[in-house]
Amino acid sequence: MLGDGIGSNVRKSKLINRRMFLASAAKAVVFFGIVGRLFYLQVEQNKKYLTLSDKNRIRENKLPPIRGEFKDYFGKIIAGNLDVYELHVIPEQVEDFRVLVTRVKQILKLSDKDVNKIYKTKSKQKPWETIIISDNLSWNEFSKINYYLYDLPGLKPVISVGRNYPFNESYSHVLGYVAYASKEDLSSNEIINERHVPGLRVGKNGLEKTFEKELIGTNTVQRFEVNAYGKRINQLEVQNGDQGNSLRITIDTEIQNYTNELLAGEAGSISVMDIYTGEIIAMNSSPSFNPNDFLYGIGTKKWKDLNSNPFKPLINKTISGLYSPGSTIKPIVALSALENDVIKPTMQVYCSDSIDFYEQKFHCWKKRGHGYMTLKNAIKQSCDIYFYEVARLLGVDRLNETARRFGLGNIVLKNFFENEKKGVFPSTKWKKEAIGQNWYLGETLITGIGQGYIQSTPLQLTLMTAQLANGGNKIYPTLTPNNKNIEKIKKEMEGSEDYDLPSNYPPLVRNKENVKFVLDAMFKSTNEVYGTSYSSRIEDPKYQFAGKTGTAQVKRITQAERELDRKLDQIPYKERDHAWYIAFGPYKSPRYAMTVLVEHGGSGSSAAAPIAKKLFKKIIDRHEEREKIRNRKTLT
Repeated sequence: MLGDGIGSNVRKSKLINRRMFLASAAKAVVFFGIVGRLFYLQVEQNKKYLTLSDKNRIRENKLPPIRGEFKDYFGKIIAGNLDVYELHVIPEQVEDFRVLVTRVKQILKLSDKDVNKIYKTKSKQKPWETIIISDNLSWNEFSKINYYLYDLPGLKPVISVGRNYPFNESYSHVLGYVAYASKEDLSSNEIINERHVPGLRVGKNGLEKTFEKELIGTNTVQRFEVNAYGKRINQLEVQNGDQGNSLRITIDTEIQNYTNELLAGEAGSISVMDIYTGEIIAMNSSPSFNPNDFLYGIGTKKWKDLNSNPFKPLINKTISGLYSPGSTIKPIVALSALENDVIKPTMQVYCSDSIDFYEQKFHCWKKRGHGYMTLKNAIKQSCDIYFYEVARLLGVDRLNETARRFGLGNIVLKNFFENEKKGVFPSTKWKKEAIGQNWYLGETLITGIGQGYIQSTPLQLTLMTAQLANGGNKIYPTLTPNNKNIEKIKKEMEGSEDYDLPSNYPPLVRNKENVKFVLDAMFKSTNEVYGTSYSSRIEDPKYQFAGKTGTAQVKRITQAERELDRKLDQIPYKERDHAWYIAFGPYKSPRYAMTVLVEHGGSGSSAAAPIAKKLFKKIIDRHEEREKIRNRKTLT
């Protein structure tokens, strides 16, 4: 019994010792595990957790890049920047979103509509995406929010960058406008995607969109320390971004504003071009819109009104409007006929009020006709009967070849606008391919007076006129100042021995005497009795110009309507003819070409030519100031 007791005690002792050993071993394992883990965390993972700790303590804020400015030819800012005070929030960073919104509503006195909009936006977005509560806070509101910020965790007051267009409607169709970057902008433009932050505004059309890459700039990055509640307590670092490049364009703001005044109350277009450099001096489309309306997002009603306006304020008529050019095409018809030796300037045609051709009647605009006409008089008095005959002898294909050389049926401002249209200058091949029909001779006749299938933009007619006015040489229209020396350009166009061929400004004609003939006829059209724009002439040689009127039908006129001989105000607006005028001047030493279009204005002589008369004075008075800038840039 005693032996059994002793054995039992020994076994118990061994068991206790084994348990103590295992417990000690376990403690040792746990201890060394903890020590090892601590060593791993504090030594080996020191940098990682220090970084995580800093991220908890340090916040980084990326600001919208500052957009580059647009300046006019004289360096005047036409699209600049302003500070915009915004209020952002990221829902997943807010403990109680409803409480936060209620508090903000009280501070900023938001309407129920504003609050509903916030909740609606939240329901459409991911929790980590930023909601812009307000994109147009006043300075007082912005200051007030910052004062209460300690009590508004998750709220971010942001100073963003907005666009400012100081001349409102004057530059709308040239510059376009900016608005918030859309998903499409982010997916289609890598730079926008890379530099995107909430509130970023990007170009939506016009030059703002074309030059987005140059304009956008880089982001400023702020790093600051926050407390446990996320409130900023110390700014640590600011990495300033670079402002986007400022771009200078060829347009003169004074002339641009004046064209806006001249077209007030009308639908139409004015464009002005330097006949040697191709620089665009003015380019206006009316009616227009205020690009500043898009800064904070245009309202639904205003956007709907712009789109439903029958006068199409959103369309840049100068480059996107397509019209029959009417009689403004006659100088090119005459030039093409002379170049192809189809007619002689002395050829006479008798003009009654109409001619019959294959049992179809073709009318002249003058009710009793012009009588016997030569080519120069036919241009001067815009005789349709004469040009029916010229077109018949010339043929549409040869006319097409000349017209396209002078810019009709082609894009004018390459690489500047994505919405510029080519238009149409028809030919037998074009009709077969586009419509699947043969060409008829009667169609050639009406093409000769700028009707039928032919569709041109006002800027194409400006280029055509400019290339006629410089003697028939090719130029390169641009909105970027090129500062080229005018005398050198003239010498190169004249084929001076100082310049080796091929010229940068090659001739578009075989015989420049033909161009001189046409220019003289355009002078007579404006400055001699019976000329269609004689009433708009300027006798002072400093301002004297030459031009050609055009009246383009928008519908076929029936014989009954012709006999009514109604006055303009008796014709429904949409049925009135478009009024055109092309011109160049000063006549003795030409430098500028222009096109004026007044939609449904009636006749070119009464609606368009008087506008050109006023505008030419302004252009010539501004010429010396412009040349000072050019000469200064040329010398440097």
